[in-house]
Amino acid sequence: MNEAATHATANGLATIDWILIGVYAVVMLALGLYFARRQKTTSEYFVGSGHMNWMLIGISLFATLLSTITYLSTPGEIISKGPADMVKLLSLPVIFLIVGYVLIPVYMRQRVTSAYELLEERLGLSHRMAAVGMFLALRLVWMSILIYMASEATVVVMGIDRSWIPVVVAVTGAVSIFYTTLGGLRAVVITDCVQTVLLFGGAILVLVIVTREMGGFAWFPSERPAHWDHQPWFSFDPRTRVTMVGSFLSLAIWNVCTAGGDQVSIQRFMATRDARAARRSFAVQLVIVFIVTATLALVGLALLAYYARFSDRLPEGMTLAKHGDKIFPLFIRQALPPGVAGLVVAAMFAAAMSSIDSGVNSITAVVLTDLLDRFGKRPETERGHMWLARLSALAIGITVVVGAIGFSQIGQDRIGNFFGVANRTVNLLVPTLFCLFFFALFVPFAHPAGVWCATIAGLTTAILIAYSGNLFGFVVYEGKKVAPVSFQWIGPASLTVDIVVGLIACRLWKAAGRNA
Repeated sequence: MNEAATHATANGLATIDWILIGVYAVVMLALGLYFARRQKTTSEYFVGSGHMNWMLIGISLFATLLSTITYLSTPGEIISKGPADMVKLLSLPVIFLIVGYVLIPVYMRQRVTSAYELLEERLGLSHRMAAVGMFLALRLVWMSILIYMASEATVVVMGIDRSWIPVVVAVTGAVSIFYTTLGGLRAVVITDCVQTVLLFGGAILVLVIVTREMGGFAWFPSERPAHWDHQPWFSFDPRTRVTMVGSFLSLAIWNVCTAGGDQVSIQRFMATRDARAARRSFAVQLVIVFIVTATLALVGLALLAYYARFSDRLPEGMTLAKHGDKIFPLFIRQALPPGVAGLVVAAMFAAAMSSIDSGVNSITAVVLTDLLDRFGKRPETERGHMWLARLSALAIGITVVVGAIGFSQIGQDRIGNFFGVANRTVNLLVPTLFCLFFFALFVPFAHPAGVWCATIAGLTTAILIAYSGNLFGFVVYEGKKVAPVSFQWIGPASLTVDIVVGLIACRLWKAAGRNA
């Protein structure tokens, strides 16, 4: 092991690493202060007055939806389980066609601050409030989990005890909450662009260093590692954790449903000038998704080969098969020279902050528009409304940090593999949320009661699959303890059930109304 690696293993991050991380945090705070001086209206605060650059919006969309969990779970999944999930990238052209030419033109005809305003006119107030509730639950839990998992990885890099996780959580949350609270969407978008450069650069640096250590591209596998899961093209056995067809469907459905039902995405579209600009921003997002995800997959293959060759560098009790999520942070601590390690750690923080800032800004927009303004609690002056927005953002950010500290008390061993957690969390509510928009905007005969039947059926299906192991008991499959139904089918099954039940129920209610 080289001198830099030995130093890093013994002492964690070097002084130069801490300086770089500190500089990154200061730059983020300065951006928040800069944009705070330019915010005069809540329209500017939440959607940049609807005239933001489509390229920047596209990069921000990517950074928002690629969190630290994805940053770590993509290499971790490759290392421990195998590469079948990468087939999902083939779905990106299909996603673009559906979102770009079906959803975006319809949404952009409605210039709203909160996406959920669109639901009340067609389906009534109850459905608008149901959507708000699902969105708040989804984003608050998601942000809490990702801050915790980013902090879990950070303590591995630093070589410190897990008892420091709450401190790391508090610092990460404080920086992102500060610049988001002050600077609004413009600060979020600009910082997201900086964070995208950092996280992609961090992945490239890892590849360069592994290639140098391995004496070339010998890290690219020539045969299948024995510990990888069986990952077929397709399987009729629902216990199969990952199939290639399932990966394709899961990503396609998640992206379409997120673009068409999540305030985080719709708010970005509303920040552009028109449907053409929104479509371009979405194209930019998908291109970056392809490049960065493919790069992270290569990082996983590179680290797998690195620690297969240098197995003595794995701590006692750590294996590639069981601890894939911890290999990337371990490599940062062990093998990256001072300065480079700081940049990669900053990238990990960047991935967390890009999801936090966007989530906090979007939740604040929903809280003000759908709850306070809708029920007559709007301050009389625009200045008062701005201060209410900032105070709401601050309160939401603090709630997320407290939630993340709560997850730190549970621990990763009980929460689970990063990849599985990410899929269970984001797929649990997103298809059901999207279906409300599907019925409101695309089904002429939609009936509020019928849509309620659909919502209950879809959400129940998602819960039953996501927690099938906890509800019905885990089973042994190919020598491993697994859930009776894989998390990969949450999105496809819940979306299908929601739409089918809704179409039938709405037809029946309409028919009953005509016959009454």
